[in-house]
Amino acid sequence: MDQIDYIHKEKKNMIIGDGIRLRGIEREDLPLFALWLNDPEVRRYLNHYAPISNAQEERWFEQTLQSPQAEQPLVIEVKQERDWIPVGNISFMALDQQSHHAELGLFIGDKNFWDKGIGTKAISLMLDYGFFTLNLHRIYLRVFEANKRGIRCYEKVGFQHEGRLREASFLDGKYYDMLWMGILRDEWRGMK
Repeated sequence: MDQIDYIHKEKKNMIIGDGIRLRGIEREDLPLFALWLNDPEVRRYLNHYAPISNAQEERWFEQTLQSPQAEQPLVIEVKQERDWIPVGNISFMALDQQSHHAELGLFIGDKNFWDKGIGTKAISLMLDYGFFTLNLHRIYLRVFEANKRGIRCYEKVGFQHEGRLREASFLDGKYYDMLWMGILRDEWRGMK
């Protein structure tokens, strides 16, 4: 099993993996997030249908600070020579303390890092964190059926297809099904 290292550096807790790390979002990250989310290709399979302003991103940030720490989004950074480059974000949402499950959400905003396995690495770190630190039993997500890249990534790390909401999403003038996928702690442990 991969070891997750938690370090405290410059008042930031980080989850460290092989050439990748997850860290808390800072106010300085917001213009980059807005830039990514204003790219139609990046937001294509997200629940963001229109461009956003820096002020809207600022308001979102302020709201996330009110969320429980386990639900606060993390920046995905990759190691490039000596620097850490932010490429996207990832988070748990709707964390249920009684049933020990949460929804996972992520996006890779820097298109230079698409199809490089970054999403797979980031999800793997979050699964370790969710199952072995937060004591979650089940982690699930929703994905547009048209998001083939995302579906392949989720299947690769062990998510199973659990259900389908027929024609629940409208994209490019057409309705698509929304797929529900999930993974249990024992399934993840068995893959490691």
